[in-house]
Amino acid sequence: MVRFATAGETIAAQATPPGRGGIGVIRVSGPAVRAIAAALFGEVPAPRVAEVKAFPDPSGQPIDHGIALFFPSPGSFTGEDVLELHGHGGPVVMDRLLRRMLGLGARLARPGEFCERAFLNGKLDLAQAEAVADLIDSASEEAARRAVRTLRGEFSKLVRDLVQDVIALRTRVEATLDFPDEEVGLFDHEVLETRLEGVAEKLGSVFLAARRGQVLLDGLSVTIAGQPNVGKSSLLNQLLKRDRAIVDARPGTTRDTLQEQVLIGGVPISLIDTAGLRETEDSIEKEGIARAQAAIDQADVVLFVTEYGVERQATEIELSADPGLRERITVIRNKIDLYSRAPSIIHGQYGTEICLSARYGLGIHLLEEHLKAQAGYQSAEEGGFTARRRHLEALSCAQAALAAACAELCQTGALELVAEHLARVQRSLGTITGEFTSEELLAEIFSSFCIGK
Repeated sequence: MVRFATAGETIAAQATPPGRGGIGVIRVSGPAVRAIAAALFGEVPAPRVAEVKAFPDPSGQPIDHGIALFFPSPGSFTGEDVLELHGHGGPVVMDRLLRRMLGLGARLARPGEFCERAFLNGKLDLAQAEAVADLIDSASEEAARRAVRTLRGEFSKLVRDLVQDVIALRTRVEATLDFPDEEVGLFDHEVLETRLEGVAEKLGSVFLAARRGQVLLDGLSVTIAGQPNVGKSSLLNQLLKRDRAIVDARPGTTRDTLQEQVLIGGVPISLIDTAGLRETEDSIEKEGIARAQAAIDQADVVLFVTEYGVERQATEIELSADPGLRERITVIRNKIDLYSRAPSIIHGQYGTEICLSARYGLGIHLLEEHLKAQAGYQSAEEGGFTARRRHLEALSCAQAALAAACAELCQTGALELVAEHLARVQRSLGTITGEFTSEELLAEIFSSFCIGK
């Protein structure tokens, strides 16, 4: 297990990316910062004032000239004394400056250790700390905007509000158990059931918002499926705005999955073209179809391509009947140019259907808007936040525990078990902000961060 920092350790790392650049930053944090600054400059720089200084080596010769910034505890990012040296961003200069800090008593920081200290010192909660890495890794403007909202604490506030609702319920339930004969212990079961349902509704809304945030952060996985010669590869090429897949009138052209990345309206989307679904004795094609089925099972969205005007295929009906797939399938009625039909989008008994022409690009804009909506795209004014898969797992566990509390209340009325389920809800939600989180999980989270952050 990765060991967490102790109060007596001072850490240092390059905070800017390695390589050549106009500016490079060395960051130092910990109790020895003032002593390091005094040894380096003969004095501790004034707080939060940029001072031009020489950065000397042990013999007094300048390694570089640049700007020194001192942030005293607790008003710094980490909550500790922090010193930043802004010099020229050459790898030799940065390496010499970092070795100088290590020689003065600091040790090399682990990946994410500055953010870890900010979390441990109460400057950020865990969801906010993760948002720092998400902001750095954002693949689109919308993802970056949402990461900033998470960093500001918007996601955490929703979670904390839920926790407060759960605590209020636990307090009343446990008071009823502890003081059954007192007025404080009177709690109508119907009122409790109504309040549990209210919390479940709020929790469901937060889960859906988090799901959209997670998809926007990680990207939407979209599998293009269907029988041979319905235009799957043409559709891939249209969405990519270039000829990536081979298009031919002969069936079985695509034998393997073909994966490409594309940004649609700022939303990162992973597109997977697959082999045509049909009965075949060809061993290679059989393997391609098996891989196609695996891609369908794992996709966030399945674009099932058919020809407009052709009777519904058995495969389409079978997939639409699968409860695990029904909500993820969008039927693409392709080749409307052969039937002189205008592009359209239909929300009917078979779910969403988009009528388009992949060959000529007619109606592709409808599909792009639909995929953005599936990814939870919103304009900057509409809010939203980023979330990670672990957050979804925590919210899902909280939903399951809350559902168990409701079921227990209705079926047995056993308040002891209701109280235990509510405690599970609180613990699950607490893992999101870090109130209830193991050191192993924290180590895993922060080890994925950049060194120097």
